[in-house]
Amino acid sequence: MDHNLIIILGLTFVLAGTIKGIAGLGLPTVSLGILSLVFDLETAMALLLVPSFTTNLWQAFSGGNIWRLLYRLWPFLLPATGAVWLGAALFGQLQADWLETMLGFLLLLYAIAGLTGFQPPLRRAHERPVGMLCGVVNGVLTGLTGSFVVPGVMFLQALRLDRHSFVQAMGILFTLSTLALALALHGHGRLTPSLGLASAFGLPPALTGMIIGSRIRHLLTEARFRQFFFACVLGLGLAILTSAIF
Repeated sequence: MDHNLIIILGLTFVLAGTIKGIAGLGLPTVSLGILSLVFDLETAMALLLVPSFTTNLWQAFSGGNIWRLLYRLWPFLLPATGAVWLGAALFGQLQADWLETMLGFLLLLYAIAGLTGFQPPLRRAHERPVGMLCGVVNGVLTGLTGSFVVPGVMFLQALRLDRHSFVQAMGILFTLSTLALALALHGHGRLTPSLGLASAFGLPPALTGMIIGSRIRHLLTEARFRQFFFACVLGLGLAILTSAIF
């Protein structure tokens, strides 16, 4: 890697880490959107693994509710992790542009619903079956696109967790998804030692951005956090659609 690519990685992960520190998500999608302009999608997916896994692990253990959340969310997390391998196996058999377009539209609909205050009710009795279904779909889309958001984050948001528990729950989901994606890419021969080493260059700037973003988040009210969160989702959806169409 030359100096220009290292600079691109650094600036990309500072930006993505800051957004993740505030909203609790966005590092894979933001970094994929930028890195895919320079690299192919498979390489971009591999380059985000180390920064994504480390920042997600930090996010998962920040907040003090990890065991309570794991106990409640395991029916969702288990299929969300296991189905990543299936998505990675289907990667070369489906058109990436179509998948990215679908993902972008889903994010846009989710963001618009959140910004307008629309929140479909989810009864506690329905939480487990809905969570299992969302987990399978989320895992497959993770393996196909490298994005961990749809529909898993929608399911977590429907649980009406407070913003800190919500961010921690996303961290748990993203940690498991990143680990599963790394294993799937390696198992399918798409993760090499050189790419793994290159991915490590993105870790310091990603951590720097996340520290900045997390400090900003603690200054926000619950209402402001929700507005910023859905604005980020809207931006991510538009970025994915633009990348897929053009």
